[in-house]
Amino acid sequence: MSQIAQLRLQTQQLVNPQFSNPKELVSWMGAIQAQDATMAKWAVGIRLDKANLNAIDAALEKGEILRMHVMRPMWHYVTAEDARWMIRLSAERIKAANASYAKSIGRDISENLFLKCCKQIERILEGNRHLTKQEIEEELQREGLIVNEHDITRFLLFAETEGIVCSGADKGNKQTYALLEERIAPAKELHRDEALAQLALRYFKSHSPASLNDFVWWSGLTMGDARKAISFIESELLTECIASQDYFIHESCQPPAKSTSSLHFLPPFDEYLISYKDRSAVLASEHQHKAFNNWGTFYPVIAHKGKIVGNWKKAIKKKELTLETSFFEPATSVAPKLMEQAKKKYKAFLLAGF
Repeated sequence: MSQIAQLRLQTQQLVNPQFSNPKELVSWMGAIQAQDATMAKWAVGIRLDKANLNAIDAALEKGEILRMHVMRPMWHYVTAEDARWMIRLSAERIKAANASYAKSIGRDISENLFLKCCKQIERILEGNRHLTKQEIEEELQREGLIVNEHDITRFLLFAETEGIVCSGADKGNKQTYALLEERIAPAKELHRDEALAQLALRYFKSHSPASLNDFVWWSGLTMGDARKAISFIESELLTECIASQDYFIHESCQPPAKSTSSLHFLPPFDEYLISYKDRSAVLASEHQHKAFNNWGTFYPVIAHKGKIVGNWKKAIKKKELTLETSFFEPATSVAPKLMEQAKKKYKAFLLAGF
């Protein structure tokens, strides 16, 4: 097993997990990309010492964990305590991306209209109401503010960056929105430099070894801000050159005493892959198209001894859940016991919610 893979399995809690509480795990990771709302729960579960879907659902229901757009304009899980400072740190970049996308689809929305819709959304959700995107859209349509099918997505994203809305309690299998101030308790405000330092600390504790470019990619920060963030915690970072690349490793990183065999069924958009700009340490270039495509969609993959070696998917056969696997290289050899343990862990996690 490569040194990078060995260390990342440890820091990302994929081997020897240290947490049983979903909120504590998300806090450790800083943020967990949650593009796929269902499978993102497994991204949390696979990193707990006891994977339990019910515990994750409860944390989301109570608002201990929120699903929001932070850093890059993508869905992430963050803890309630981290939500505000992460929003403030990334708001302007997300607003710019939001406006740019609106223009690309022929909808140039003025800031005045964005702000007007935010006030309406705030009014609609007052009183601890948790409404789906469709329910909010219907009320905005009655006000004559929705004229394009893409508007509601743009307005809600803007309202997130303004710190007005956050994820609410699910209605069935649909996410809702709620008012941030009604959903979560007040938290200590971080100044920008404190927020930059905190973001760097979370990333390098939970994602080491990682390069400057990896951190820029994950955080969405400018190169200048990323360097500044790292400078605030440089006394806690070790620098090591591995395969002609400089990596930062947080001083708290404790690798296993020896390499051990491991097999993980990773969900799509998992942090083990998506949180690094350079993925060559764990994924061969000739197989990248099987792990993710050119449009940024990541697939469920199998990690064996830290290397991404195949794909997996759920299937229902004769009313029973089965997991189908395929390997990039036909000659890939995996111990049947490891395969069975990985399948059993996922099935136990999934069935806990039924």
